[in-house]
Amino acid sequence: MNLFKKKQLSQKRKWRIRKKVNGSDSRPRITVCFTNKNIHAQCVDDISGHTQYSVSTNDKDYSNLLPNVEGATKLGSDFASKLKKGGVSTIVFDRSGRKYHGCVKAFADSLRQEGIKF
Repeated sequence: MNLFKKKQLSQKRKWRIRKKVNGSDSRPRITVCFTNKNIHAQCVDDISGHTQYSVSTNDKDYSNLLPNVEGATKLGSDFASKLKKGGVSTIVFDRSGRKYHGCVKAFADSLRQEGIKF
């Protein structure tokens, strides 16, 4: 399977998920992206098309975190506290076409442990 076909299948998975998952002002969508070097997460209001909150390992505070389960757990708990300060308590989780396993599951579980409801 060539790289072009893999990217096409990945994009189809993302579109399939995004048909069903929409965020609003009262219940925003949390999307998480894992690359080989970084983790990016953002809280998006799809109705107005704006990112409300975001966090990344590119930030100075999180530059020592790796994109593994441990780093996802730490980043998720810090992101949850940032969301709670902003008044967000319920969310819709967008896994961006990835399986709900490993790093994605660790990130989501850390959000739940901090009191964010899915």
